[in-house]
Amino acid sequence: MTDQAIKQFTLRRVSLAILAALLLAFVAAEAAGWPFMAGPMERALSKALDRRVSFSTTPEAAPLVRIHLLGGLRINAPQIEIGAPVWSSAPHLLMAREAQLHLAYIDLWRAYRSGVLRVRDLQAAALDVQLERLADGRASWQFGAAKPTPPDTSAVPTLPRFDHLKVGDGRLQLHDVPMVVDADANFSLVEATEANDGRTGIGAPGLQLRAQGTYRKLPLKIDLRAAGLTPAMVSGAQALPLPVSIDAHVGRATVVFKGTATDALNFAGLEGDYTMQGPSLAAVGDPVGVTLPTTGPFNATGRIAKRGEVWNVLVAQAGIGSSRLSGAFTFDRGPAVPLLAGRLSGTRLAMADLGPAIGTRVPGSTPGNAPANDTASPTGRTLPDRPFDLPSLRAMNANVLIDIDTVDLGSGLLEPLKPLRAHLVLADAVLVLRDIDARTGQGRLAGTVQLDGRSTSIAQWNADVRWDGVRLESWVHQARANNAAPYVSGAMKGEARVAGQGKSTAAILGSLRGGVRAQVSDGTISHLLVEAAGLDLAQGLGVLIKGDDALPVQCLVADMVADQGVLRPRALVIDTRDSTLWLDGSVSLATEALELDAHVAPKDFSPFALRTPVHLRGTFRAPRVTLDAGRLGARVGAAALLGLINPVAALIPFIDTGSADEAQRGAAGCADLSRRIKARPTLPVPPAARPMAKAASR
Repeated sequence: MTDQAIKQFTLRRVSLAILAALLLAFVAAEAAGWPFMAGPMERALSKALDRRVSFSTTPEAAPLVRIHLLGGLRINAPQIEIGAPVWSSAPHLLMAREAQLHLAYIDLWRAYRSGVLRVRDLQAAALDVQLERLADGRASWQFGAAKPTPPDTSAVPTLPRFDHLKVGDGRLQLHDVPMVVDADANFSLVEATEANDGRTGIGAPGLQLRAQGTYRKLPLKIDLRAAGLTPAMVSGAQALPLPVSIDAHVGRATVVFKGTATDALNFAGLEGDYTMQGPSLAAVGDPVGVTLPTTGPFNATGRIAKRGEVWNVLVAQAGIGSSRLSGAFTFDRGPAVPLLAGRLSGTRLAMADLGPAIGTRVPGSTPGNAPANDTASPTGRTLPDRPFDLPSLRAMNANVLIDIDTVDLGSGLLEPLKPLRAHLVLADAVLVLRDIDARTGQGRLAGTVQLDGRSTSIAQWNADVRWDGVRLESWVHQARANNAAPYVSGAMKGEARVAGQGKSTAAILGSLRGGVRAQVSDGTISHLLVEAAGLDLAQGLGVLIKGDDALPVQCLVADMVADQGVLRPRALVIDTRDSTLWLDGSVSLATEALELDAHVAPKDFSPFALRTPVHLRGTFRAPRVTLDAGRLGARVGAAALLGLINPVAALIPFIDTGSADEAQRGAAGCADLSRRIKARPTLPVPPAARPMAKAASR
């Protein structure tokens, strides 16, 4: 053997010896728990998590720390503390006593990159967790270097994930500014096979959690019980669901769930029955990030299931005031903006029960029993002026089909919609109710309504609605004694194209632009009503004596234009063989002021008629009906002078011979407008309404 060969052989033996020695040293150190690695490991984890990490409180306790590096990082220590970030007021994020911690190396890297930590295993005799999130989105459970926060900090936070967790005596404190939550929970978690094992001293197996605190300044109380945290495994690694029960109270809202889950901590595989009740649907939707309308008191029962990020909810029955609804929905939290999809149906929906959603009170509610965010109008206005919750439109998207048997409009005067079908689409903070198809008064209502909440300070509202074949005698309740003919009848056709903007219903109506047109064909009107409108006392008395009858309407049209919340009739005419009645003036939706004048031009002779315009003044809350004092005073003055000559002559100023020419002028354009409405409504689209077509087509 040459010297070169001997050197190579010797080098190999030395290398193998060194490698074997290193391997033996590693195995020995691994078996001993790397007692000298506690300090360096603390510093390495502190750097990886950008947070102070310690395994012991004193140097004397350091030798008790055992670290294992094979298969991930495993740490057994008398105490494991993960500190809070420098900006946090909490003393720490996590404090575990008599703890075992298992972290995978890949999870540490991901936590450094994304800020979300996955813990493979954490066991502790006692565990104290203190979570905090600020208004700007910074959260104490986010690790690594500071990253830009998302604009929407109100979303449900993503907490660290635990694959396996066993805790004897646990405490969890949560202070979340964006969600307005302050909660303090006590919990224990141990698998059934480990209960009463003499080491933890835990008597009850499974997960036991009781929390109390406040949510949006409302009292919060949660009681969660599960048979275990990790799923039971059978052949083929199939997870068996474990029994779970949840009893949660937020203010006066209550949610009770009884069912199963394969992972109770993350609600994985959750499935079971639920009951809900409370002062408003919004009180239940807010905690889970679902935009639901503010309503009156409600209750609901059904079934719920969670598969991955998708929640499936069956609403077997829901009562909101006098409304009776049902439906089936999916809520997918996977997309960047969560999506709610499904179908809403029911036998009855009373619009009064949705009053708070448009700024009005639930009938009969008081400050003590009304929904928490329901407030009376501080201005004393009739139109609802409670501000909209525009930011809630950004919390999710929606695609919901609506099919309601009966919709009560909240007025005993008008017939309900039977049925109402529509397609609700919420995308990018634009809410569109399209494909509206409703039947009422033997006719049909169709169109599209849109609320654009992309600006958080002001909403844009548009409506394009059409109606046809609505029988007034059926649509308007006109119960009369002795089976008398209805005050008004006929088939009504028309449309409304209007737009407005504002923070409330009142503000939108106060800025309304656009127009409304309607026409009645084959109609009649009460003879007594016409004579009363014309202040024809003699003929009115005659009608009362012989009985009211229905006058055929030759033309009845309404053409109104809205500009900055002020409605003005371009034409509002009722033309009969007896008289022509028309209105002019204005109605302000901005100030709720009334400035309307009613004129009647009789076409026939009357021996005694005051015949003066009727003025409607005042406000919506306090309207006043007066007569034209000038014209009436002139007639009364003339009658007084003639009465000095002869008492019978005093009646002369009140004799009305009728005026066909004046009636014709009052009805000018009525027939032409009626023909145009019959052919096809041609109202212009208000400027703010033009984007509707694009948004509604999504």
